Amino acid sequence: MAGGKLSPRQKMINMMYLIFIAMLALNMSKEVLSAFGLLNDKIAKANVASDQRNQAFLGGLAEKAQEQPAKYKPVLDKANQVNALAQELDSYIEGVKDEMMKDIEDPKDYEIQDKSDHLDQKWFSGDKLSKAGQEFVDKVDGFREGVIAIIGDSYPQIAEDVKSKFTTSPEKNRKGVEIRWLNYHFEGFPLVASRTKLTQMQADIKVTQNDVLQAMLAGEQVKQLSMSNYQAIVVPDKTAFFNGENFKGRVVLGRFDNTLNFDKVVVNGKEITETAGGQVVLDFPAGNVGEQELKGELQFKEGDSVVSIEIKSSYAVIPKPNAAVISADKMNVVYRGVENPMTISIPGVGTVSANAPGLSPAGGAGKYVMNATSIQGREVKISVSGKLPGGETVSDSKTFRIKDIPRPTGTIRGEDGGGGPVRMQRQGLEISSVGAELMDFDFDLKLNVTGFSFKVAGQPTIKVSGNKLSNDAKGALRRAGRGETVQIFDINASLSGNSGYKLKKISPVFVELTN
Repeated sequence: MAGGKLSPRQKMINMMYLIFIAMLALNMSKEVLSAFGLLNDKIAKANVASDQRNQAFLGGLAEKAQEQPAKYKPVLDKANQVNALAQELDSYIEGVKDEMMKDIEDPKDYEIQDKSDHLDQKWFSGDKLSKAGQEFVDKVDGFREGVIAIIGDSYPQIAEDVKSKFTTSPEKNRKGVEIRWLNYHFEGFPLVASRTKLTQMQADIKVTQNDVLQAMLAGEQVKQLSMSNYQAIVVPDKTAFFNGENFKGRVVLGRFDNTLNFDKVVVNGKEITETAGGQVVLDFPAGNVGEQELKGELQFKEGDSVVSIEIKSSYAVIPKPNAAVISADKMNVVYRGVENPMTISIPGVGTVSANAPGLSPAGGAGKYVMNATSIQGREVKISVSGKLPGGETVSDSKTFRIKDIPRPTGTIRGEDGGGGPVRMQRQGLEISSVGAELMDFDFDLKLNVTGFSFKVAGQPTIKVSGNKLSNDAKGALRRAGRGETVQIFDINASLSGNSGYKLKKISPVFVELTN
């Protein structure tokens, strides 16, 4: 206060003013301690969810490695190595935190966690690090270098991120003086602040583990989809040609995977054991003259179930043309709700006649369209006849399976999450469109979304009309926390150009908020 002789009254006023300032500083300090404590609890809660996602990811990868070991076992081995390093450092840090809190009766009483004595005495000895302090630094160094050694040069961006997050290099304080990393971050800090820093380190460990796991799996998938895995396959227009005819057909690309393993292969009722390089080797008598069927199945183990892929084909054994060749341009089935293009011909016959419910000419030699929408049952029989140049009539028929359009997949911003949640920012979700797509379907059909349900955990479900979030849905979204997963389900959509066709129930889409 001002110098000079002061009256007793003025001295008392000055003293009360100093006490008032000290009380304000004390209250502010308590608020800061509480803020650190609440932040620590929030990060710790998010760490539990992150760890669950990482372990679920590893479990799924282990199933893939069991089903296709040649493809996914190397990825799983590296993933397990990273997981071991992450678990080791995470458990070590958790032990440090437990020791820090052993004398605190109520961990939620943040205002008493203002002392720095524990770590100051444990990690520092004068101007040097104690044995325990050096051990902590070595643990962080071991994790950083271990992860970088595992991922090698394959993921440079992740390697740089690991170096940055887990560096133990000296740092400069605001005066420009270099200070050891451990002193800079932990010496003299309140217990609750150090505890929060350690919890954040655990969060960085789990984020690093997730980044590495996703990058390794994505890298394997990119490698499998490389054009080097494709082979040219010749598809002739018909299974037999006359002497003097031009060979007509197509060359298509088929993906070849020499790591693929079949659990069981059956062709024409006989189990085939001869497989090599992802291929089934067929070698058996062709049979009598006429059209011969090739039936069977390929079995793969996928998770706890067995996936069966049907083998259905035919070939002609002929001394002369005596069997029709009927092929669907898209697949060996026809679908309700769409126009199925078909090519129908008989080898050696220029003009043929084809008849079946829903079948109509489409213009051009041998071109037809099959509309199976109104056909009852699960099969349709196509009968074909024609005359050979000598006047002999030949005829044949073939039965096709009728299938419904498969179940559409819900999307947001054109993404379906690939089996997991789509990660995006809150603002992006507010303006993104909800869609529905037919994944891996041979027909390019457009689906129009007319409404859906929107759910944020802890809040009522909101019905939305149209394909974007309503104001009510946006309001609920703004109350969701970072890292929460919101649900978009009960998606309603119609088939463009055929709104009367009833689609199967559309799968939901989940969105993880990144901010």
